[in-house]
Amino acid sequence: MKKYKSIIFDIDGTILNTEKMNLIPLKQLIKEEKNIDMNYEDLLFALALPGKKTLEKLGFEDIESSYNKWVKYVNEYEEGATLFDNIDCVIKDIYSNNILCGIVSSKNKAQYDIDFMPTGLHEYMSAVILEDDTMNHKPHPEPLEKVIEKLKINPEDAIYIGDSLYDYKCAKSCNMDFGLALWGAKNPKDINADINLKNPSDLLKLIID
Repeated sequence: MKKYKSIIFDIDGTILNTEKMNLIPLKQLIKEEKNIDMNYEDLLFALALPGKKTLEKLGFEDIESSYNKWVKYVNEYEEGATLFDNIDCVIKDIYSNNILCGIVSSKNKAQYDIDFMPTGLHEYMSAVILEDDTMNHKPHPEPLEKVIEKLKINPEDAIYIGDSLYDYKCAKSCNMDFGLALWGAKNPKDINADINLKNPSDLLKLIID
């Protein structure tokens, strides 16, 4: 199995389980503003997109106002973001083996501060690229191109770990290997990943003999 100098992570569905805290408030917002009862499963696509892009796809008119309301509902949702089992220990192990860790996420800076900063894992990240940092977003290669520029590595020396088809396409468009986080993936059969990872500890096989 190939070894890497850097492991770059998506956040939602990869490090953090944020599915319910994002989709249940979104379902509530759609009912309030559009009077439509959408099935939970039909909203799973939103997990791979920036929030405002999700609202555009759903046909909201006042994107800014609706987005702010959605964020409010998310922040009020009782079941907040939680770490997937053992992912924090794995990231710390990767870091201790002198492997560069990075993040490419569709979260904006405000969401990152609320959801990710409390985990304490930010200090292990050598570069972080969020929605605010690029003109183009996944599946466009720009976010990964920007993170490897910050890390000062070549794409073939890194692997991007994510849970969605957008993550996969972003990696491939950047000529980077992709590892599928099966613990968070909703449609794994649609993704032809270079490596399928059953649980977070499988990541250690990418860096340790």
